[in-house]
Parts: sequence; structure tokens; C-alpha cells
Amino acid sequence: MVLLRNDGCIETDCTCGTRDLCVHVVAATLLALTAHDEQARPNWQRELDDALGFDSTLPDEEERCLFLGIRQPKPYSYSEPDVPHIAVRAGARGSRGGWVKSRSSWNRIDEERRHSRASAALMRLVHAYQIAAGTSGGYYYSTPEWLPLRDLPGEEVWFILRRIQDAGVALIFDDKAQHPVELRDEPVSARIEVSGHGSGAELRAVLQVADEEHRIEDGWWIGDPTTILADVTGTPDAQRAILYRSDAPMPRVAQQLLARGSAMRIPSASRDSFLRDYLPRLQADLEVISPDSSIDIPPPPAPTLALQITYVARQVHLAWSWDRPAGIRDGAREQQIADAVIQAFAEHPGLLERGPSGPPADRTFGQASAVAFVSEVQPLLRAVPGLRIEENEQTPEYRAAGGLPLVGVRSADDGDWLDLHVTVSVDGEDVDFAELFTALTLDEPIFVLPSGTYFPLDGPEFASLRAIIEEARALTDKPGSDLRVSRYQVDLWEELTELGIITAQESAWWLAVQSLRSDAAVERVDPPAGLHAELRDYQAAGLSWLHFLRTNGLGGLLADDMGLGKTLQTIAMMELAREEQPDRPPFLVVAPTSVVGNWASEVARFAPQLRVATITAMESRRGEALADAVRGAHVVVTSYALFRLEDEAYRDLEWSGLVLDEAQQIKNPASAGYKAARTLGAPFTLVITGTPMENNLDELWALASLAAPGLLGSRKQFGETYRKPIEKERDAERLARLQRRLRPFLLRRTKELVAAELPPKQEQVLEVTLHPKHRKLYDVRFQRERQKLLGLVDDVNANRIQIFRSLTLLRQLALDPELVDAGAAPSAKLDALIELLTEAAEEGHRVLVLSQFTRFLGAARDRAAAAGLSYAYLDGSTTNRPAVIDGFRGGDTSVFFVSLKAGGVGLNLVEADYVVLLDPWWNPAVEEQAIDRAHRIGQTRPVIVYRLVSADTIEQKVIALREAKAELFARVFDGEGVIGAGSLTADDINALLE
Repeated sequence: MVLLRNDGCIETDCTCGTRDLCVHVVAATLLALTAHDEQARPNWQRELDDALGFDSTLPDEEERCLFLGIRQPKPYSYSEPDVPHIAVRAGARGSRGGWVKSRSSWNRIDEERRHSRASAALMRLVHAYQIAAGTSGGYYYSTPEWLPLRDLPGEEVWFILRRIQDAGVALIFDDKAQHPVELRDEPVSARIEVSGHGSGAELRAVLQVADEEHRIEDGWWIGDPTTILADVTGTPDAQRAILYRSDAPMPRVAQQLLARGSAMRIPSASRDSFLRDYLPRLQADLEVISPDSSIDIPPPPAPTLALQITYVARQVHLAWSWDRPAGIRDGAREQQIADAVIQAFAEHPGLLERGPSGPPADRTFGQASAVAFVSEVQPLLRAVPGLRIEENEQTPEYRAAGGLPLVGVRSADDGDWLDLHVTVSVDGEDVDFAELFTALTLDEPIFVLPSGTYFPLDGPEFASLRAIIEEARALTDKPGSDLRVSRYQVDLWEELTELGIITAQESAWWLAVQSLRSDAAVERVDPPAGLHAELRDYQAAGLSWLHFLRTNGLGGLLADDMGLGKTLQTIAMMELAREEQPDRPPFLVVAPTSVVGNWASEVARFAPQLRVATITAMESRRGEALADAVRGAHVVVTSYALFRLEDEAYRDLEWSGLVLDEAQQIKNPASAGYKAARTLGAPFTLVITGTPMENNLDELWALASLAAPGLLGSRKQFGETYRKPIEKERDAERLARLQRRLRPFLLRRTKELVAAELPPKQEQVLEVTLHPKHRKLYDVRFQRERQKLLGLVDDVNANRIQIFRSLTLLRQLALDPELVDAGAAPSAKLDALIELLTEAAEEGHRVLVLSQFTRFLGAARDRAAAAGLSYAYLDGSTTNRPAVIDGFRGGDTSVFFVSLKAGGVGLNLVEADYVVLLDPWWNPAVEEQAIDRAHRIGQTRPVIVYRLVSADTIEQKVIALREAKAELFARVFDGEGVIGAGSLTADDINALLE
């Protein structure tokens, strides 16, 4: 029994028989006292004490501190780090006024937390440590006296230290020196500084506090993730500390570089490797600068979604891939790009297939899907930031057919469906019936022609044809399988197209050659009476040569230098033929679209008796058959595109001869234009070109096979006999043999040889230094593309499209970063151009400005307009082409901006005496053709040629490469130079990337 009296005394009695105070009495007394205290506190007080974790009945809290100190590792300790580290322990106010470690075990702190805000705040550190160490559970006997902070979350440690401070706990560094610890809220951050060091580099980490550089001699990092830095100063016996926090975890590389105490040296041999491989990774974590601008620091790497679009046989293939510089991922940025891409496909979701992870899945589609993608989706994709679109060729242009398809079906005598002959034409364009069968079998909604014209397949005109296909399926051995063509028919088709026609032409040509092996010789002929021009001696010799070839049923290559009057010599040959036989069939002249009108005007000027018919539209647009359109003409002029599209109609007519002007346009034997010219069946073919070879000897074979089939054998024979020995093995004897074989059928005269009266031509290379911002953008992209290209050059042929795409990108980047969406930067080349144009205009010169890139040419035009210069502009989109040309020739403007594609051939612009090439090309023939628009017969003033070249860029490498190609050309045609340049080889590409 326990009795609590009002006077404070306690009476006890126990039945155990013990005379002294027994354990039963003690236990009962403690229980009674506790119950008495609970009854003495009001309910509200007990409830709030419980909620606050506070006991108001216990004595007042003791004054506390928290010691911070540098702890050395203890041998065989499993509870503390094995390296020096910052740790904390509790302390209390001593009897002499100082801080002591006695009466401050963690168990005691835990016992006090119910009535002490200070102890409760201190226990937060213990709980955080236990969670990090995996020992939480309320037992503190295994908790070390000094709690290491290295593995605790930094943000949580900072928050707890602030709560401890707010609870009145003093933060003390060094339990001996007992200096106060200062917590500063100004955020600390780090950056990397990279500077040149000789030919190498050095880098160091620099701390910043509130955006001001701050030097810390002895810094200790706290937390994992690390967000606290302890700046420890003073002597080992009297240390003090200031604690800073960072807004984001401090990267490990910054911690280690700061711990070095000195800069890290990068030797010169490793500098490129550091800039290429390590700098992007540093930029992913930290700001990187070059304080003295001795190192060009590119922008931080950012992910790019690459879309490779390949157009093949009216199909579109999409290949997606992420381009992550240095393999660094940015999930948020990548998601933004992916969301924008998905939005672009919103109207055609079936064209986009999401992969299991990463970028969209690759897709290949054609016909209707291709039209929808190119017409509607692709324009939206071009506007997506962070998406890089790469195409293997120019985006096709699609348009709906203007008329209904015309379908004809004719069966063979045996009624076998395999012998069906189907003809389909739309807007005058023939349809490949095998491809049409496939499209109908696959239930395609539309059919797309090579020209981009498309028409629907669900109309009544194809109902019967579709039924025939279904019947054909039923007749196969495996019903429901795809349509099959018999092996016999495939062989026959190949024989007719590859062997029959070609071989017949070669045989006929060789018969003509054999008949002329006696005493036949080229005799001089008088110019025709109806020629309104006085021929120079070399032009008269050219006329005699052309007349000899034509009258003997032979063809040839007229390859005079640009500007020496190849057109005039050809017109003289045709007028002479007319005078000999007025009722003869017409000559067919096929030329680039840009010079069809020029041919007509030149014929009218020099031989007005020759009636000319120009074919500038297909039958569906001109409203009459080809035979009606050319009736009564002596000369018919058309473009390569129209000749290709109506080749069958041309084959149905009789011609006196075929003239192929600027024939390098059909140098590809696989092209439709080449096949159309090869199969026309004209008795005489003249190939006109100032550049019979632009890149390799295969191009020379192609042109020779048009003019003189069989002269150089088959393409395979030519490759084995001439191309490989000359280009690869530098065989001078084979080169001499090739020259001897070509000589009777190829006529080439240079300006230096036959037109010495021409004013001199001076060429000058003006090197332009890139603007610093432009330089940074160029160098970053150059390194990226360089790495990509070096991985492709092992198989140049297989990777040719990707290689040329990257090289073109670098060439555009050397002009202006905005051309490839690499960023904005001032164009030093445009600055130099405007200065040159202004000075030339003031001195009364007329200037021809040429570029292959119309966007850059347009930018140059805009700068000229802003500078107040009078100008004319011509590119492929110009509609009033003759008026623009006549305006410049008439003196209306001082500057003529011309794209190489639109005006590099066929124009006579002797009014200009300055020529400026804005961008170099590795094909010297293209540049020479462009320059010769001004430096040709009729020019009376010296011609000054300026090549603007961006210094230390791929443009300088291009200049070196074009010189090598010019040497091969000179070797074959002029007997000079060295052997060994063809199309771009792996060595060429490596040289461009050095």
C-alpha cells in the first residue's frame, strides 16, 4: 500500500514481511507518483505536451552545443569513414563557462528531447545518421560519439543544422579552440577554367560564392549528394569554419579538382583528345570557360534527334537516331523534342511508329504515305527545334494529275495472262506497268510517277485491270501469292534492253568505222552561205570536222573550252546540212532548261534560214502531238527533262542528228536521260561539253558511248582496260593509248591555244577569318562531323550519301552557321564581299557573284541591297529569267547574283569583268564553267576572279582537292599534269578532315 499525504509525506506498507524498503514499495511508489502527476496536469496540457514531444513537468533544458571537427580515421572502425572527414557530437555548457563533451552522450540527448528543444533538434542528426547507416530503431549504443556527415544527404544536413541553430544550440568548430561555426546562405558553385599552356592546356576548378570568385585553401565537402562545403581556416590548434551550401549537388570532378590545390596539366599530345572526349562531359556537369580566351570553348552539348530521310524509287525511308554528344543524356530535352515530333505527325499518326524505347522506329513507305509525309508532315518537322533532318537528295515535289489515266490492255494470241501488254499514261507520262501491277495488288489508294505526279487507283478506269490481276493470282501455283513474271520474259526484257539495242548500235557503228579506214580524211569545207557570222580559223576547222563526222554517220565529242563558240560551230554544221538537203529531217538539240531559249535565239541570229521549234512543255500542256509541234522545223530544241519524259515520242520521229549540249548532265549511264539518248536511233550524235570529265573516267566513257558506241567498249571493259590502270595504278602507257583512241572523235581546243587575243584572266584567293563566335560554332560541329565521317570512310561507296551530306554541311557551316541551324553568328565572308562590291562599283566594274547555295546567295543579295548596291538576282526559282539577264547585260545593275545551277552554264555575260566565287567546289570544271560566263569571246576587259575562302575550314581543303582533279583533266585532255584523281576517295575525305 502507498499513501500520498497532502503534506507531501508518503506512507507505505507491504505484506512481503521485509522490514526495510522493499522493491514492491518502490515500484508502487513510482507508479503512484506518475499517476498523480498526470492527474495534476490539465487535459489540454497533457495533449499539447504529447503533440509537441515535450514534457512540461520535467526540469528546464540544459544549454547545449554541437561540436564540428575534422576526424581522422580509426583503425578497425566500421562505423566511421576510412579517410579524414567532418563529424559532429553534442556538448554542454561546463561549470567554468566553456563547452564540454561531458553529460552529452546520444542516449542522454535522447532522454532530454521530451523537454528540450535543443536535444530534440540534435536528435534529428542521429536519426538521419541511422537511416543512412541502416541502423534505425531507437538504440544508440552502436551510434559513434562523433557522427560522420559524409554519407548523409547534404540538403538534409543543412536543414537540420539550421533547426539546431534555431533551437539555441551553439555550433562550435574544434572542441579545443571552440570557435563559432558560421552558416552562410549565399550559394556556392563551381566552374571549370581551361587555359592554354604552351601547346597543351591546363584546367582548374574555381569556387564562386554569390557569383563572386572565392578562394578556399582547405575545403571539406559534406553530404551525399554533396551540397555543403566547409571552409576551414586557422592553425591546426585554432581552427574555425564557415559552411556554404550549393543549390545543386557538387559534381565529383569539381571536388577532386578543388582538392588538387593546383591546375591539372594536359600535354599537347592529348589536347585534341581532351577537347573532343572530356570537355563535353565536363560541360554536362559544370560551367566551363576559358578566362583568357586561349581555348575555344564550344556551347554545352545538347541532344539532337536525327532523322535520315532516304528517297528511293518513290519510297520514303525514315531512320531515327539520337545524337548525344559524348553519350550524355538529357531526358527532359529529349522528351520535348519527341513530343514535338509526335505533334507533327498528329494528322497522320500511322506514319510514326514508336519504338520500345528511345527514338521512333524506322519506317519505309511509298505511294500515298510518301505523298502525305512529304506534303504535310515534313514541313512541320523542319520547324521542330532539336530535330536534324538529313536527306539523300532533294525532296521530291508531288502534284495531282491534271487528267484521267489512259489505260489500254492487249493480250497475246495464246491468251496467257503473262503475255498481257498493258499501257498506261497520265498527262502524257508513261506508267511502268510492272509497278502499277504491284500497286494494284497491294490495294494502294494512289500511284506516284517518277516525276512526282500521282493519280488515284480506286477509280472505274482500273476496275477491269484489277480484276485481271485477281484472275492472274488464281492461275498461279500458289493462289494468293504475289504476281510473278516468268523467267523467260525477264530474260527477254533484259536481253532487249541491255544487249539487243545496245549491241545493234555498236555493230552499226563499227561497220561505219571499217568503211572509212581507207584514205578518208577531213577536208576543209566552206562555211554555209546562210551563216551570218565570220568563223575564226579554229571554228572553221571545227565545222569541217563536224561535217566529216555527220556525212560518214559517225558521232563525236566537241569539247572546246567554254566560251570558244561550240554553239556557233554546231549551228554552222546544221545550216550546211540544210543547204545541201533542204527537206532533210530536223536536228534534235537537247540542252539544259536554262539555255533552251538561248539556243533558239542563237540559231535565229546566226542562221535565220533554219526554222526552229522549241519544245518547252509536254503534250498535255502544249495541246498537240510532238510530230505536229516539230513539223516544218529544221532544228528542234528541248530540255533534258522533257526529252526524258517523252522519249518514246521522240523515238517515233526521224532525225538528221542528235545534239546533246552540256551533255555532262546525262553522264550517269543508269539515268533515264542517258537511256533516252542512247536509244533514240539518230544517224549522228554530237556530244557538246566543255567538261567531258568532271570527277572520273567513267564519265568520259558515258559521253563517248553516246557519241560513238563501241569506241571504248563496255563499261566493264573500259574499267578494266583504262580506268583502273590510269586512276589507281598511274599507268602512263594506258593513258597514252586512251588519248590515241579518243583523238579522232574528240575535238578540244583551249583558249590559250586558239584565242590568244582574249584579255588576261587573273585569279586571286581571298582568305577570310571567321568571326570568333562563328569559329566556335564551326569547330564544335567540325569535330562532331569529323568523328562521324572517320567511321564511314572505310567503305566510301556504301556510305557515299552520308559522307557527301556531312561534307556539304561543313561547307555550308563555313559560310554561315544559320544555313545548317547551328546558331547565329556574324558572317565575315559577307562583310568582305560587300566591301569588295562597293569598291568595284565605285571604280565602274561589273561583278558576277556565284554560289552553289541559294540561301547564302540570297543573304548576300540582301546585304548588297542594304548597302545600296544595284543588283540582279538569278536562281532556279526565277520566273522572268530572260528579263533579268537582259537587265544586267543592258547595264541596269552593277552586280549579278547567280546560282551555279541556274547560271553556271549556257550564259554569255561578258559585260562583267569581276567574278566572285563565294564557295569553292572540288570539281574544277564546274568553277571554270561559271567563270567562263564572263571570260569568253567578246570580252574586252581583263577578268578578275576572286575566290572567297574561309580560313582554317574545309574550304581550304576543297581548294587543294580541286587542284588534284584539275591535274587529271589536264593529263587526259591537254597532255599535262599528273595522274591519279577520280571521284572522292577515302584519302580525299581524310585530307578534307585534317
